[in-house]
Amino acid sequence: MLSTELKSQIQGAYSRFLEAKSLKPRYGQRLMIAEIAKVLGTIKTDDEGKRLGDPAVVAVEAGTGTGKTVAYSLATIPTAKAAGKRLVIATATVALQEQIVHKDLPDLLRNSGLNFSFALAKGRGRYLCLSKLDHLLQDGAAQSATAQLFEEEGFRIDVDEQGQKLFTAMIEKLAGNKWDGDRDSWPEELEDVRWAQLTTDHSQCTNRHCPNFQQCAFYKAREGMGKVDVIVTNHDMVLADLALGGGAVLPDPRETIYVFDEGHHLPDKAIGHFAHFTRLRSTADWLTQIDKNLTKLLAQNPLPGDLGRLIEQVPELARELKTQQQFMFAACEQIADFKAGEDMEGRERPRHRFVGGVVPEHLTELGLELKKGFSKLNDLFTGVTELLKEAMDGEGSVGIASHQAEEWYPLFGSLMARAKGNWELWLAFTAEDPEESPPMARWLILVESGALFDIEVNASPILAAETLRRNLWNVAHGALVTSATLTALGTFDRYRMRAGLPKVAVSAIVPSPFHHADAGLLRVPDLKADPREAAVHTAAIIRELPGLVAGSRGTLVLFSSRKQMQDVFDGLDRDWRKRVFIQGNLSKQETLNKHKARVDSGEESVLFGLASFAEGVDLPGAYCEHVVIAKIPFAVPDDPVEAALAEWIEARGGNPFMEIAVPDASLRLVQACGRLLRTEADRGTITLLDRRVVTQRYGKSILNALPPFRRQID
Repeated sequence: MLSTELKSQIQGAYSRFLEAKSLKPRYGQRLMIAEIAKVLGTIKTDDEGKRLGDPAVVAVEAGTGTGKTVAYSLATIPTAKAAGKRLVIATATVALQEQIVHKDLPDLLRNSGLNFSFALAKGRGRYLCLSKLDHLLQDGAAQSATAQLFEEEGFRIDVDEQGQKLFTAMIEKLAGNKWDGDRDSWPEELEDVRWAQLTTDHSQCTNRHCPNFQQCAFYKAREGMGKVDVIVTNHDMVLADLALGGGAVLPDPRETIYVFDEGHHLPDKAIGHFAHFTRLRSTADWLTQIDKNLTKLLAQNPLPGDLGRLIEQVPELARELKTQQQFMFAACEQIADFKAGEDMEGRERPRHRFVGGVVPEHLTELGLELKKGFSKLNDLFTGVTELLKEAMDGEGSVGIASHQAEEWYPLFGSLMARAKGNWELWLAFTAEDPEESPPMARWLILVESGALFDIEVNASPILAAETLRRNLWNVAHGALVTSATLTALGTFDRYRMRAGLPKVAVSAIVPSPFHHADAGLLRVPDLKADPREAAVHTAAIIRELPGLVAGSRGTLVLFSSRKQMQDVFDGLDRDWRKRVFIQGNLSKQETLNKHKARVDSGEESVLFGLASFAEGVDLPGAYCEHVVIAKIPFAVPDDPVEAALAEWIEARGGNPFMEIAVPDASLRLVQACGRLLRTEADRGTITLLDRRVVTQRYGKSILNALPPFRRQID
């Protein structure tokens, strides 16, 4: 039972919040608060505050407009404080993360009467490394000879005029306390390539040995996290922390209540976290570089003792590994039947997939040799970095000065990270899959590499269920997963399978405040074209689209394939094309801004987009009065992870089409339909150009899972 004290604290905070904002209570929001409090507010603990009994997990699907952030914050902040736990709110996107930190939580603090502190936790890669900035601003000639040896490792020493200007501006703003070193608070857009020169990672950071440690933006931000009640972060950061055993960067999971907003992304994020890849040709080039650089380094610096002994072993090992890489490249080239295919974002990725994740024996043998070699390389570099740490501490007799160790550490740290990444890939690529567990998906991709081509070797888990169950749900004090789309075909079955939710997890669907039947119309016209016949279907869309969207100020047209999107665009009348913004020509944000500007000026504007425009795009009012969906968004048939999962389900006597393809497509379709109504005042039409929802047996269940719009089936 929820204690009377906690219950009245939550209810009081909600009443004060509504009153201060002159808002009426929303039924779905009240329901959501109650569901969360019921599960997370009644966790039994021992004398030390440790959770007793089953995992405490609740999953809540709450439609657009429910006011999810307010609901879960009001329920979890008092609950976490009463239990003496920290609250970690994790999102899938930076946009939502920033909205929670800069808008939602300050609003709650002002208006609910709750007293709590909060901070934003971001990965090291979002912060400037002052030491790198110092290096870049040093005159090229004064740069260390060692750094020049390692140009390939991202320690580029050539700074163009534009870079020089930017880096000088950064130093000035830092000195004047006008910038905190956070990438997201720099006033202009920073290109990824430019930012990569300025940031560091765990393997390259010298930590307390760094001369800039006291001014380090990352450590300053982390210091603030130790004292706050609520930490806002992203899914990746939580997963990275759990992979390190939990409590490494974020609070200990046993002392934490987690909220996963945009929680439908969590299973895929977890898969991505444990997926590995390497490129054969570029790794061979890197090994050549290591051989050359370290041979030169040893010639320039006679190194005594263990440090010299370790480094001396590297060039020969790099040469051996390079030869093995070349054997593997030739073997893959010989065996691979690269089939053209698009991923969900429409990128062309010619692939060769190993059916059932089973790699031919001779490739496995070559992979085992590479695994052994990279394991040894990783051990050597680990040994070198340990000795460099000792030298920085002034311990022992490593034989090099601490300032030199400090300079070398990031260089060898980055080499170690890359060796480890290769070792992890070959470990996953050659591992024997346990009989009862889902196998790894394994595949090759043909990629362009300058004037040549390269082969990318991939290995990925196909389900994250076991990983999440073991490292998250079973360990955390409590957890909430929420999103507008957690169910598929009206049930949580799909999500439970993919996320490994415990059997005892409580799930609930709370209604959206939108009156879908009054606000929107769902049309399924008869184009006399089967979407499975791409050319015929594309021709029909070209013919009908201008008439279908006439009169709508803002229209969003969603495609499942880049090829079809481009073909439709190319086939339209040249004058009509002028009103279309097509995804991919500009950045996503710029595309949306131009579309909004055109609508604001009173003109009709049409957006053509792929999967990433079907979710998380917020176009209220006139910006989106009509959503056209070209076809039911079934997964790309040649996605290696999905194909391997389908094979595994089939091998166990299941029906992958009904168990995976249909629920997944249903979920994506609901997300796409969610672009239409963003506020209670919005009105509009959804047109689905795919008759299979009417003609196929599975169509009815997909249709019935959509929001309850008025329907017009032609």
